[in-house]
Amino acid sequence: MAAYQDFNMEHHWLPFTPNRSFKKDPRIFVAADGMHFTTHDGRQVIDGISSLWCVGAGHNRKPINEAIKKQLDTLDYATAFQACNDQAFKAAEMLAAMAPGDLNKVLFCNSGSEAADTSLKVALAYHRARGEGHRNVFIGREKGYHGVGFGGMSVGGIPANRKAYGAALLPRVDHMRFIHDPVNHAYINGVEPVWKEGQEDLLLELENRILPLHDPSNVAAIIVEPVAGSAGWYLPPRGYLKRLREICDRHGILLIFDEVITGFGRMGTNFGADYYGVVPDMLNFAKCVTNGVIPLGGVICSDRIYDGMMNAHASSPDHAIEFFHGYTYSGHPVACAAAIATLNLFKQDKLFERAGQMGQVLGDAMHSGLKGLPNVIGIRSLGLAGAVELSSIAGAPGKRAYDIFMDCFHQGVLVRPAAENIVVCPPYIVEKEHIDRIVNVLADAIRKSA
Repeated sequence: MAAYQDFNMEHHWLPFTPNRSFKKDPRIFVAADGMHFTTHDGRQVIDGISSLWCVGAGHNRKPINEAIKKQLDTLDYATAFQACNDQAFKAAEMLAAMAPGDLNKVLFCNSGSEAADTSLKVALAYHRARGEGHRNVFIGREKGYHGVGFGGMSVGGIPANRKAYGAALLPRVDHMRFIHDPVNHAYINGVEPVWKEGQEDLLLELENRILPLHDPSNVAAIIVEPVAGSAGWYLPPRGYLKRLREICDRHGILLIFDEVITGFGRMGTNFGADYYGVVPDMLNFAKCVTNGVIPLGGVICSDRIYDGMMNAHASSPDHAIEFFHGYTYSGHPVACAAAIATLNLFKQDKLFERAGQMGQVLGDAMHSGLKGLPNVIGIRSLGLAGAVELSSIAGAPGKRAYDIFMDCFHQGVLVRPAAENIVVCPPYIVEKEHIDRIVNVLADAIRKSA
């Protein structure tokens, strides 16, 4: 195996990475199979985070690889504008069949960031098409993550992602309160947090302050992650999303679920929408749809939105485009072939059900193995994901989680630091011995960092 000195690291600017420290201690993967990576120096590392929530079926799955090779030999690329390809139609059909309710129309893009911006554009265009173009206020949530486009950053609520961009963010955006109660819901294992009597009602501010402030008739859409994934796997209280749906319905506001992380099995169901029994007006997806092997994302829209856009142009000439939006790679045939193979593999191997079952194994292991360790102030698990929250080092926010992440990596386990959290979200093929190893290595690292 090549030593890292053989890589010229001068030219690649790494995303969401401390580039200066990376060069002192590089983490370079050169191969992957099943649950493991191989590093540049020949070590095996357990993929404890599905490689950024993407690789649900595990690495190097032959049916997906073969579908990509076959598609490359058949139709490598075709324009997405004024023409289409057969794989895009088939992938869209499969996605519509999986999505809940009347979510039947798929707009393809390349990533979760593009999906977020696409859904915001659809919301504005839809309201304009139905004669309510004054609806141009968006509402996101504190600590929400909707990618790194200007629209997604604007509705997102993670300060570090927003602070450098000032007036370039969208002007008419507000944010709801964050969903976590650190006192009453510090430890949650496999159940929805229940709001006790006397606890602050998180949606009262939306109803009593935010909506009246802007006037509900000016609000285009509310966008939330069913579970706040990027912030550190924070769970909404029971009934929260249903009530949010009711508030949106009452005021004619579109509800967008960003399911880039919760979609395709992470909750043991097709989507978080299914887990929580709430049908949004739009559902954003990416990541697991191709098992991470090729970029693909999209927005699944309700029939009502699509029909509204089409009906607004009923008297337009045949050549008139109804929605001026799209990407060079929208519905890319190779990406769609990968998605078809991935969705078939998920179904054939019953991987969503397996994720639900292994989620309880992960939750039990994290709560029994990490609770009570030094600096642990919370553990949250639901679906096949969990987070352990750590107390901050005074004057050095995020350092404890980063140091633990680095220690775990050197011990052969990849976990994810997110602010003061360490997140674990393994592929759905994970076995109990993998989970035990991940939790044991993490426990040792937490003890060492004390």
